[in-house]
Amino acid sequence: MPGLHPDLADPAAGLPVPRRALAVAAHPDDAEFGAGGTLAKWAAAGAEVAILVITDGSKGSWDPQAATAELVAARRREQQQAAAVLGATTLGFLDYPDGELEYSLALRGRVCEWVRRLRPDIVLGHDPWQRYQLHPDHRVAGLACVDGVVAARDPLFFPEQVAAGLAAHRPGAILLWSADEPNHREDVSATLGAKLAALLCHHSQGETTMGGAHDAEEARREFERRVQQRAAEAGAAAGMAAAEAFRRLTP
Repeated sequence: MPGLHPDLADPAAGLPVPRRALAVAAHPDDAEFGAGGTLAKWAAAGAEVAILVITDGSKGSWDPQAATAELVAARRREQQQAAAVLGATTLGFLDYPDGELEYSLALRGRVCEWVRRLRPDIVLGHDPWQRYQLHPDHRVAGLACVDGVVAARDPLFFPEQVAAGLAAHRPGAILLWSADEPNHREDVSATLGAKLAALLCHHSQGETTMGGAHDAEEARREFERRVQQRAAEAGAAAGMAAAEAFRRLTP
């Protein structure tokens, strides 16, 4: 019902394939870990998929001698390759320094601008309320995503954007990955392979997040097994062979 307060809307109803979807990630590879199978599924079904990466990924190495500029370039290149594997047609980088992301009105405004410009039906991002989330960038990126959607829907937020031709836009749903209490699952049985292929594009993260998957065949198989197991566990609650789980909110 139009105008129904979002707290009264039913989040349990199924979601159709969106015309457009936007994933807002703190770092390169976060969207793939959180929603790679879902994004690939929607892209294959004809959706326009966009990924917005907030930081430059410049802290994504355990090598104290790593050259920052080279790491940033590598992570951007890897994200471009991964986005292509998933079928994303738009990829953006805000280039905030990795590990130093702080919440600000300016950051909220930049996310709001992307939502108003791309006009997605669904926005995906980190759950900022995940208990014991250690990484500060994940917490901040999640809040910026949710708050950016709220700002995008109401024309009195950031009126300079509206004056410049970016009309207010209300997505139909927000899907938050890494949620402690998911209430929505997307079947990714057919696209789990694409998720894994996209993740493995991130060669620079083989040591830090993939258990050495790029260094040895056994480690790669173990990484794939863990991703498949997590998808199976997420799907079991809904009778799916493999799923990605989210907390669904109605903006």
